[in-house]
Amino acid sequence: MSGTTSAAATGPRRRAAGAGANRWVVLVVLCTSLLLVAVDATVLHVAVPAVTEDLKPGAMELLWIVDVYPLVCASLLILFGTLGDRVGRRRILLLGYALFGVASALAAFADTPRVLILARALLGVGGAMIMPATLSILRQVFPDRRERALAIGVWSAVAAVGAAVGPLLGGFLLEHFWWGSVFLVNIPLMLVSLPVGRLLLPESTGEGDGPWDVVGALMAAAGLFGMVLGVKRLGGGEAVASPFTVLPLLLGAGLLVRFVRRQRRRRHPLVDLRMFARPAFSTSVGCIVLAMLALVGLELIAAQYLQLVLGLSPLETGLRLLPLTIAAMAAGLAGARMLRRFGPRRMVCFGFCLTAGAVVLLTALGRQDEPALMLSGFVLLGFGLETTLFGAYESMLSEAPPEQAGGAAAIGETSYQLGAGIGIALLGSVMNAAYAPGVRAVPGVPESASGDAGHSLGEAYEVAARLGGPAGESLRQVARDCFVHGLHVTLLVSAGLLLLGAVMALRLPRVMHCEQAVVDVPAQRGAEKSRVSA
Repeated sequence: MSGTTSAAATGPRRRAAGAGANRWVVLVVLCTSLLLVAVDATVLHVAVPAVTEDLKPGAMELLWIVDVYPLVCASLLILFGTLGDRVGRRRILLLGYALFGVASALAAFADTPRVLILARALLGVGGAMIMPATLSILRQVFPDRRERALAIGVWSAVAAVGAAVGPLLGGFLLEHFWWGSVFLVNIPLMLVSLPVGRLLLPESTGEGDGPWDVVGALMAAAGLFGMVLGVKRLGGGEAVASPFTVLPLLLGAGLLVRFVRRQRRRRHPLVDLRMFARPAFSTSVGCIVLAMLALVGLELIAAQYLQLVLGLSPLETGLRLLPLTIAAMAAGLAGARMLRRFGPRRMVCFGFCLTAGAVVLLTALGRQDEPALMLSGFVLLGFGLETTLFGAYESMLSEAPPEQAGGAAAIGETSYQLGAGIGIALLGSVMNAAYAPGVRAVPGVPESASGDAGHSLGEAYEVAARLGGPAGESLRQVARDCFVHGLHVTLLVSAGLLLLGAVMALRLPRVMHCEQAVVDVPAQRGAEKSRVSA
């Protein structure tokens, strides 16, 4: 696999990658791509109660609605990342835009949980096309590490903006329209991104040595899908010994082992696994997984806490989460300077420790609204998380050779999405384990009703409303208390995972090694013209 960039010089529609100021224009377009995916990843969080009320999904269906997007996206990143190396990353990116728009329209008008799950799965396919292409193109057009660190800082700040815009926009739309409107916001972004990307983005391809390993790509996709599916079922409360849980885990693990062996034997592997022999690369990937594993489920739980425990509206919920994403945006913009001053090791380790401290601070939240405490915790949480992810992503991309940019980007995004998917299932499982026992032993509540109330706080409120009287009010109070207890337990588990990440980060390089990239733009253009004319 190679990251050699080719740009056609046949007109203004194709820009030479990395040529002069054009690379900053490319960064703007890539950030728009990221904004498209980031908004969709968070816009659903504040809409979960409305979706539950309208479509009446079961506990497992609701988990699929939320989790199928990162599951499918994580499964297909390697496939589309390496396919982009062959047929053109720009081409795959534009196809991802189109599919994202179509899937958003399908999700907006879904009338059953299954249709919404299908639409979210298609959104995951579109995201898998978009995400590795943005990082691999960024790696190519910014060969100098200092400039690349600044570009990654802008890129990650835009991700924070998307995360901030998602809940706010979702809350505003839910105040005035039905829940499906939260998906319609993707369509205008796609309509702008598609022609602008076609006009301005450079085509970036690999050298194409050897055949593309289709079997290996499908094997990796199926293996990742099976692994995350098994963990999802565990997170949904399925028995560990259930064949529908054990079989996906075993098949997924077996396929991934075979995929690794296959890549080691092939002369032209789909993904060069030798990158993992570099401590900085493998450690960065592990840090990304742990950061997402510890934190991605907390935003979903936090949205439910704000709406169901504190009784805030969707728009008020989005406003309460805004400080977290503003702090993350600030960390992204300051990341390049912090990395140069402190180095990857201290920066990532500090980010993990700061985030763990913020998570522990949030355990002081209870049934009463405490805005000052929440503001402090969310600001520290956002800044710490973004500091961690920035340092890990920059180290991972810089450690990978330029000719392996596509594979490195796919691995990084797979780690992010895999950590997110497993994190939602894992923290959801911890939350359910801490919440359900107390709800199922409420005096005066029938056993069948207690079982339904133990699925989620939303269902407990519905059961309490049906029961009415003292029993219903008692169930409502106990369910709220049990949810807060489950939130505290989940936060402590997340803090432990974050401290583990801080220990792992000690393997990163102490200083940021910068080698001045020498780019002979005229020679590059000449080579590209010769290639086009040939």
